[in-house]
Amino acid sequence: MQPGRLAALPCCFATSVLLGMLVLPSPVRAQTVETPQQTNDRIRALSSTARASPHDYVIGNGDVIDIEVFDVKELSREVRVSQTGSIGIPLVPVRLHVGGLTEVQTEQKIAEVLEANGLVSHPQVSVSVKERKSKPITVVGAVQHAMVYQADRPVTILEVLAEAGGIASDAGDTVIVTRPSQEPSGDSLEPPSIGPEDPAAATTPKESTESGAAAEIPSNPPVLNEPPPLSNTITVNLNELVESGSATNNIILKAGDIVTVPHAGIAYILGAVSKPGGYVMANDRSQMSALKLLALSGGLSRTAKKDRAVIIRKDSQGQQHEVAVDLKKVLERTAEDVSLQASDILYVPDSASKQAMYRALEFGLALGAGVALYRIAYR
Repeated sequence: MQPGRLAALPCCFATSVLLGMLVLPSPVRAQTVETPQQTNDRIRALSSTARASPHDYVIGNGDVIDIEVFDVKELSREVRVSQTGSIGIPLVPVRLHVGGLTEVQTEQKIAEVLEANGLVSHPQVSVSVKERKSKPITVVGAVQHAMVYQADRPVTILEVLAEAGGIASDAGDTVIVTRPSQEPSGDSLEPPSIGPEDPAAATTPKESTESGAAAEIPSNPPVLNEPPPLSNTITVNLNELVESGSATNNIILKAGDIVTVPHAGIAYILGAVSKPGGYVMANDRSQMSALKLLALSGGLSRTAKKDRAVIIRKDSQGQQHEVAVDLKKVLERTAEDVSLQASDILYVPDSASKQAMYRALEFGLALGAGVALYRIAYR
């Protein structure tokens, strides 16, 4: 009796192992993918090493500047630069255009005007910018924190992305910079040289007409219903920018630029796979394909019809189309992998014959294992 039981044990053990191999899914090897945190760390590191050369701040429209004339409190005050780039100073007959000048250049200009109008002899003027509002760079889209960045110096794409906290997990692989084609005056980040501006500011109040009539100040009347300036777009490859840190892609931004990081699309997989669902197309910072989507979903199940998969896709008119995909040939590397687009659905059907065969095999193995155990127990 004992030898019979010992002989039956290997058969029962082999049956159990075979049953487990058929019932349990095969393990899927994990794929190493750079995480969004690693990408953002790379962005911060590159932004610190790719800073543009510093320049003196250039005053622009909307800035608030503090003017202090030594020992003349009546002329010392905070003023806001108008949308035309000019400011008003008491007792000065005209407005001074300071848009596009640095703080030092503005000090020189105000001192010259005060002395030329006989208001202050040998004036000592100090100018500092209190509020910077003239160089907004808007960052929107798939970033951690959408924001309006006030640039006080030349900044690059990587710097504003780092200021916005980096990119989001569903960021696409491009950065779009929308730039007005007509730049407003005083928006340049480069300080210009002082030229002969505001000639009327250098005249004295005595130059008014003898009849007492007020001197006419030349001015350009505003144009009503002026169409908005056209804009152009610059598209930068985010993958090349982050991975290579190429200075060619890391362009210097200008005032008024809008930096948009588009959200990546989602590709879906349904049917005979381990983990059906939707997956972000920018998980690995490159183009999503059928093989990558299979890897993310855990692979095909054993009952999948590999040669009958289809991609369900909608065109620009909303019409649904099906694209046949032979995953068997793709897996065997006899056919090219298929690229996916946003909102594509990869459907892998089940094989009814395979399901019936596996169920019959599982039932047979279970029945055989039960009979073997019965014989062992009662022999």
